[in-house]
Amino acid sequence: MQFKLYMDVHEFYNDTYDVLMRHEAQNMIPLGNIIIGHMGEDKTDWRNPVNWLMATVSDANGIRLTAIMTPPHNITLYATDNIINLEAINCLIDGLEDYEIPGVTTEKSLAEYFAKKYADKKGLSFEITMNQCIYELKEVNSDIKQFGVVRLLDEKDMYFFPYWAEAFDSANIYGKTEMSIPQEATSYRYRLSTKKLYVLEYNGIPVSMAGYTREMQTAIGVAFVYTPPYYRGKGYASSCVAQISQIALDKGFTKCVLYTDLLNPTSNSIYQKIGYTAICDSLMLRFK
Repeated sequence: MQFKLYMDVHEFYNDTYDVLMRHEAQNMIPLGNIIIGHMGEDKTDWRNPVNWLMATVSDANGIRLTAIMTPPHNITLYATDNIINLEAINCLIDGLEDYEIPGVTTEKSLAEYFAKKYADKKGLSFEITMNQCIYELKEVNSDIKQFGVVRLLDEKDMYFFPYWAEAFDSANIYGKTEMSIPQEATSYRYRLSTKKLYVLEYNGIPVSMAGYTREMQTAIGVAFVYTPPYYRGKGYASSCVAQISQIALDKGFTKCVLYTDLLNPTSNSIYQKIGYTAICDSLMLRFK
């Protein structure tokens, strides 16, 4: 096995893109990252590839394991064709000897193998921070009840958007119910400027939100699904996600992809009713 560390994101892109595309929906995170780095149009925050960790492990048959970390986020891995090679994992861990890895996010079996080996070598322990499922949709269920219309979020929505954004992050990323609203509006306006966030208006009132993340060759990510507590249980989230999923398909994408928390049966049920089907389980692990 041969470990290779990359300093040039373009070289890493050229070597790994086709490999990762073998499971496009599963690899939305690493694919999205290398496209961002290769395009070089946005270098804000974690998007500057100068700070990234990029590596592969190969044998005579080609790349066996791909790894990318965009600090402060977890490392993401892909075992080519989902064939887990323990020798490749050990080779990767040896190659990462001088790096601090906060955690790993990847397909469940690979995440478990890597975490156990890495924790043993480093004298660490690890914990699961989220059990996830990756879903994809190729056709929206026409029986989903539709409410109102969706539209892009824009500047006039700044009176509520920061609160919704922080509530989404607190609940889905940090597992908290309390939140604080930063006084600086730059980050919220940046999100609006991407033209990827949509709000569902019903009777002229914003009632739910959803948006797109990474855009791949044939797939697009769906995320940022949030409905204020007092509007939940009415079908608004289902309608919002169904509508933006259809918009994506109408634009020419062949599938929509999203991640869910398996501990949230409500959201998993909603997505399945819309037409999303599970393709694999994924773990988010943190080292301690």
